[in-house]
Amino acid sequence: MDASELQAIGDALMRLVTPGMTPKELVKAVRKEHPGVKKKDIARAAFHAIIANADHDPGKSRNLQAFALAERTQQSE
Repeated sequence: MDASELQAIGDALMRLVTPGMTPKELVKAVRKEHPGVKKKDIARAAFHAIIANADHDPGKSRNLQAFALAERTQQSE
């Protein structure tokens, strides 16, 4: 995955994430815009979006952080 794809998925995550959204719902919403993207790449893009947008939108960044951490923990098990 190149930087532009990572950025595009991160932008989609910032646009789509809402409070109370489950990781499964978020993955499904992102895959509607980016078919075929792997969950691992979505989690990577979430971390990127958190770093890039933490100062601009702390609420969405917190929601993405919860998603990204849940996905990373699930993948390492």
